Amino acid sequence: MNSNNGPFNISRRNSLKFVAGAIGTGILAVRAGAELAAPAPVIAQNNVTPDQALQMLIDGNQRFVQARREKPNQTWTRIAQVAPSQAPFAAILGCADSRVPAEIVFDRGFGDIFVCRVAGNVATPEEIGSLEFGTLLLGAKVLMVLGHERCGAVKAAIEGGALPGHINSLTDAIQPAVESSKNKPGDKVANAVKANVSLQASRLKASPVINQLIEEGKLKIVGGYYDLDTGAVEILPAPWRI
Repeated sequence: MNSNNGPFNISRRNSLKFVAGAIGTGILAVRAGAELAAPAPVIAQNNVTPDQALQMLIDGNQRFVQARREKPNQTWTRIAQVAPSQAPFAAILGCADSRVPAEIVFDRGFGDIFVCRVAGNVATPEEIGSLEFGTLLLGAKVLMVLGHERCGAVKAAIEGGALPGHINSLTDAIQPAVESSKNKPGDKVANAVKANVSLQASRLKASPVINQLIEEGKLKIVGGYYDLDTGAVEILPAPWRI
């Protein structure tokens, strides 16, 4: 392949940076392009307010905790409905932990939630770019950063030290939350997990794309804390301005 393509030779990381820097007319251009390129959603389930979208997540988690799961949108009919396009009402930045599957925890199904999962629920450039896509282009109305009890990545950040491979890239991203929470009373892991939720939410809000959606009233960012023992998600108070 000819590599001398000038300005059209854009790497994946640079593409994400381009999206992250789109503001004003740039965002409008991205929206217009998406509308032309993507088929209209068969099920426009994101035609709700940010508060309504959050309540849908809360209601689903309550059903899960109370063993009243409705398992909505989990049929073959639903698969066919959303196959042409998607319009998720919520987006989640969650931990890769196998014990926290978002669609089950919130009692939802195919096409409902745009989920990014990475150990420690850290907002890397790739995760931020993905969630810009899920909110700006797909129309998710609530963006939740979901931490959880006894998170192994947060424990590793607390313990410190060198780790093999690229694991330190995760703990380094969590370390500021460990430092900000280390003098708080109570369980130090739980405190650090909740501080990390706040830290990563703040990093998401720093995205010009996501911040503009918030300013326009089209998106809400919230933090959540999942209890591994009970299955309940606690909505955390926000120290960042939303």
